[in-house]
Amino acid sequence: GWQVSMKSGSLSYILPCNRLPVQLMSQVRVYTSNGQKKDLGSEDTNGSAHGETLHKVETGQDTTNAGQKQSLPKQPIQVKVKAVLKKREYGPKYTQNNFITGVRAINEFCLKSSDLDQLRKIKRRSPHDDTETFTVYLRSDVEAKSLEVWGSPEALARERKRRKEAEIKYRENLFRNQRLLWEYKEFFGNTKPRSSTAAMFFKGPGKVVMVAICINGLNFFFKLLAWVYTGSASMFSEAIHSLADTCNQALLALGISQSARTPDPSHPYGFTNMRYIASLISGVGIFMMGAGLSWYHGIIGLLHPHPVESLLWAYCILAGSLVSEGATLLVAINEIRRSARAKGLSFYQYVVQSRDPSTNVVLLEDAAAVLSVAVAATCMGLTSLTGNPYYDSVGSLGVGTLLGTVSAFLIYTNTEALLGRSIEPEQLQRLTELLESDPVVRAIHDVKATDMGMSKVRFKAEVDFDGRVVTRSYLEKQDIEQLLQEIQQVKTLEELEAFMLKHGENIIDTLGAEVDRLEKDLKQRNPDVRHVDLEIL
Repeated sequence: GWQVSMKSGSLSYILPCNRLPVQLMSQVRVYTSNGQKKDLGSEDTNGSAHGETLHKVETGQDTTNAGQKQSLPKQPIQVKVKAVLKKREYGPKYTQNNFITGVRAINEFCLKSSDLDQLRKIKRRSPHDDTETFTVYLRSDVEAKSLEVWGSPEALARERKRRKEAEIKYRENLFRNQRLLWEYKEFFGNTKPRSSTAAMFFKGPGKVVMVAICINGLNFFFKLLAWVYTGSASMFSEAIHSLADTCNQALLALGISQSARTPDPSHPYGFTNMRYIASLISGVGIFMMGAGLSWYHGIIGLLHPHPVESLLWAYCILAGSLVSEGATLLVAINEIRRSARAKGLSFYQYVVQSRDPSTNVVLLEDAAAVLSVAVAATCMGLTSLTGNPYYDSVGSLGVGTLLGTVSAFLIYTNTEALLGRSIEPEQLQRLTELLESDPVVRAIHDVKATDMGMSKVRFKAEVDFDGRVVTRSYLEKQDIEQLLQEIQQVKTLEELEAFMLKHGENIIDTLGAEVDRLEKDLKQRNPDVRHVDLEIL
């Protein structure tokens, strides 16, 4: 059913091929997928006879239509055959050319490191920043080696099952193993390097938290004695406030120490958010312990008022608390100013964005403590002047309200940080412009930059790469003369396929190197960016 277009004068006819005279005027070569060619002009000796037969038949038909015969001159037909490679069926699971690392080969195929020494080693571009290349193995070689070692797939499956059961048993006995390690703590302490966790509490947020723990602990002790001596509701609220601050700041110290843990397979991005979790729990604790008990004691004082004893000692303790809380507040303010200046933010922006949750908690708790001391002293003074205990109970309610406001703010800011909010639009614009100004990038889409907490940003974008620039980057590293000779030596389809596969794989590696370069540039020019995911469109 071929259709051939023939022109005569200004008319064009579309007629089926079996109704036209065929005259072979040139050789036609047909290429198969294996590169062989067939010369139909020389091999088909019956071609001319067949053409003459068709010519005779057509001539017989043209005797009845002489006018049409003269209007259709004989035209040679040239047939062009397109050489196409046979499509290769890879199947639903094709792993012949897949690479596998040595660790996976040992774990998944139950091999030893000595078994891998006999396999082909391939150097590939490393996905890690600290190394340029690393060694991988062909998955097909590893599978063949595992069958050689274990004898059959069934034996390999049994060994995998046995190791899985051993791993589950080890996890069940993990607590017992930890106890054994604890018994040898002194030995490991002498052989392992010193941990840097303790050093975190001598500078930065750790230092602020430790100072606050010491001061608030002393304040709680003295305020508790003053409440026992005077029975003042406001003094009781102050003692509960100092106790809540001490417990919450101890929780912050735990969060700081946990956030320094190194990432593991279960937590690949680390434990940085432990600071936000500790601050969130601290906010809830302030609301329950501080605000709740203060409100309760204030309401009880209003319902069942009782006279207040001498308030002289209470005033002295409040004055000392004001000085100590003010000192802690100044330490927190100076630390936040220093950190905000380093990030190029204002004091207010740094606090609202909860850049450093531990220092924020100390700042807000101490600010609330200073204000609550002022409220408690005012209400106690009114009570001592008027003799009316209701003022003291109102002071307790005021302290509780102040603590409830602080806790609500801490809960909100830390919840927003844990949800993963976007970075500032100006910072996102700088990252976008850096990518778009690179010659290898045509366009970027679906850009997302998430603040993971503690000034760590995760950046993700869909990138449309310019294939011409990538190919030129590859060609600039090649010997063009040698490449031209390789092209001139290509004669068959197999040679063409091998040439394209070789350089196609190298171009893909060049594209991967360009992706690594862009990720490295983003991290170097923006230190807050720790994780970059560039997806190729």
